[in-house]
Amino acid sequence: MIEGLLALVIYIVVLGLVVWLLLYVVAQLPLPAPFPQVARVVIVVVACIILIYLLLGLLGGTPSLRLR
Repeated sequence: MIEGLLALVIYIVVLGLVVWLLLYVVAQLPLPAPFPQVARVVIVVVACIILIYLLLGLLGGTPSLRLR
């Protein structure tokens, strides 16, 4: 159980750093008005979905991904 929690903390830290870096890059790019806001929303939504998937994996309820 401790190993799972430690792995979860590491995943969350790495995910947080990647999200921060992506948000920083989007803020630095000279894009027209609506695109940075849309990009920020997409980044945050994807990060939340990944975080929920990781938390479900800790509980053992992760759905299997079958891509055909």
